[in-house]
Amino acid sequence: MNKTYLLLGSNMGKSWQQLQTSIKHLEKKIGKVIRKSAIYTTAAWGNTNQPDFLNQVIVIETILTAPETLQHILAIEKKMGRIRTVKNAPRIIDIDILFFNKQIIQLKDLIIPHPEIQNRQFVLVPLNELSPRFKHPVLNKNIHQLLAVCTDQLNVKKF
Repeated sequence: MNKTYLLLGSNMGKSWQQLQTSIKHLEKKIGKVIRKSAIYTTAAWGNTNQPDFLNQVIVIETILTAPETLQHILAIEKKMGRIRTVKNAPRIIDIDILFFNKQIIQLKDLIIPHPEIQNRQFVLVPLNELSPRFKHPVLNKNIHQLLAVCTDQLNVKKF
């Protein structure tokens, strides 16, 4: 059984409901959600002229491979109405694979661990809530250590 950490995000429509809907789809297509962080609100990162995001980290057990998981995630995002336009645009739902077991994967369309984990408070705060001692397989620091040195200044607060 594989364990994958996913980051869910939404800042369009009823964001809280979008997160809940995405979890239902993920459980149907990928596997059982075994842990969920609290939901956090954060100002948009990158393109800041848009509504705040709601973010949540979940952990899923799956029999799928990482590429298969990604294919299901993309299909779920599309089914929920996500239209990819410009980078960092507002979105109904965004689902990112943060970790897949402790694997290091570098494919054309899939890089795991997600390359920006250590640079984003809105990822590290919910990850730290769930697994502060989980060691990043590339950076060889645990989540708590990465959060302590993260330079991102965006305020992340519980929703």
